[in-house]
Amino acid sequence: MTKTLSDRNRPLDLRAGDWIEVRSREEILATLDDRGCFENLPFMPEMLQFCGQRFRVFKRSDKTCDPAHAPWSIRRMKNSVHLEGVRCVGEYHGGCQAGCLIWWNEAWLKRADNSEIRSDCLRNTGAQPAASDGSRTMERVFAATQTINPGGETVYSCQATEIRSFSTFMAWWDPRQYIRDFRSGNLDTGHSRGSKSEHILDLALVMLQVVGVFLISFFTERRLLNYPSVAGTIVKTPVETLDLQAGELVQVRSKEEIIATLDKRKQNRGLLFDGEMLPYCGGIYRVLRRVHRIIDENSGKMRNMKYPCIILEGVACRSNYHRLCPRAIYHYWRENWLVRVSAVPPLISTGQVKESCEKA
Repeated sequence: MTKTLSDRNRPLDLRAGDWIEVRSREEILATLDDRGCFENLPFMPEMLQFCGQRFRVFKRSDKTCDPAHAPWSIRRMKNSVHLEGVRCVGEYHGGCQAGCLIWWNEAWLKRADNSEIRSDCLRNTGAQPAASDGSRTMERVFAATQTINPGGETVYSCQATEIRSFSTFMAWWDPRQYIRDFRSGNLDTGHSRGSKSEHILDLALVMLQVVGVFLISFFTERRLLNYPSVAGTIVKTPVETLDLQAGELVQVRSKEEIIATLDKRKQNRGLLFDGEMLPYCGGIYRVLRRVHRIIDENSGKMRNMKYPCIILEGVACRSNYHRLCPRAIYHYWRENWLVRVSAVPPLISTGQVKESCEKA
């Protein structure tokens, strides 16, 4: 029996690790309104290249951070997931280099048998042009990416700029968010091999993590603690240019070395060094790319960087200090926070080198 549109739009209750197949372009377009959205979540042209391909769910997105609006907050989402390795390339958004994880409403996906996964499922095949479809919905999807404001400036619209449209307020103390994190598999450590004792230990580790995150949120919201403390003291922060290129190996400097380059706002030349970046100090990673331009999520305008920053392969926010948000935003690094290395020292664990195939 052929499934109706309402059947296809029924939530799948996906968990981290599940295999899915992205629905066809025609199926997805049938779910969109005249703004190119489904339940206010934009379907972007950069997503077309993934139609018909199979992926594993990276994390369930029952919540997401909203760093563009003060004060910083976590917002509630429903029926949405992130897929492994599926990030926006910014092709239709002015060449934005942020590389955000894409949100996928479950109406755009269907479950897949992992025995049928193709080895080339992550291949970038390129987005299909609007002219090949000819539908008015397709034209709206492309048209929604940008507008011109009264001042003649280009203003971009993407999933990241529209977060408040498809998410709702959620109190920081709401315990249900952590229950959802656990049930979705987002907190699965991957260490358990099936024995009862391993499951108990795994659960204990998860509970400790949740308690730690809740306590950090409690003290932060009450303004009783600034944790972890990474603020610097200097007024004019230094700049260093290494001209790092994609593929090069670098070592992240120590916490003390990086703090010595920061002002009281935890910034170097306007770029924030966040506490989430501390676990990567001392590690060796490969340069993914130099970042020259990103869209400001608040204004929708393109920000061209006077001093380009660096994104490292597999180095993204783990949200240990930000309520376990699954968004996994890439960290931006100043070049004077990094040291070029010509080869991996033999005493460095290979686990510290993040290859391009690793899933962020």
